[in-house]
Amino acid sequence: MLCQKCQKREAKIQITQIVNSNKSVVYLCECCARGEEKYNIGSPLSINDFFSGIMGIPYMAKQQQTHEPVCDKCGMTYSEFNKVGKVGCSNCYRVYGDRLMPLLKKLHGNMQYNGKIPKRIFSSVKASSEISKLKKQLNDAVKSEEYERAAVLRDQIRELESGLT
Repeated sequence: MLCQKCQKREAKIQITQIVNSNKSVVYLCECCARGEEKYNIGSPLSINDFFSGIMGIPYMAKQQQTHEPVCDKCGMTYSEFNKVGKVGCSNCYRVYGDRLMPLLKKLHGNMQYNGKIPKRIFSSVKASSEISKLKKQLNDAVKSEEYERAAVLRDQIRELESGLT
């Protein structure tokens, strides 16, 4: 689509205005959009700016550290990770773990990846994870000498195990 103002260049910017329930859409090229004073067209937002904004860290105001850890496998520094937005290798998670974990938790909401489970085995996988969780609770109950609770947990484990076979 051509720019609606100059009719020469390709329109790359769509400006939608809604005034008193009336919607108007204007398609402009970058040159014409910058020339219009009523539209504030700045530099495009980078992915680093986007994620830094989500995490509450102003991207431009990040402090450069004089002594920062370097990954011994790929040689990436934490400041390079901040610029690129992705780690260099799996070892980077170990090297920068204390800094990455809060960011990952904020982005994903959880620190453990559970993945997708195929529907045909979902019930057995769910039961297996429930059994392992109950076994841990059973061990804790036995250690704390809560034998009534341990008996209830044992019965729940047996019931789930009988359902698997």
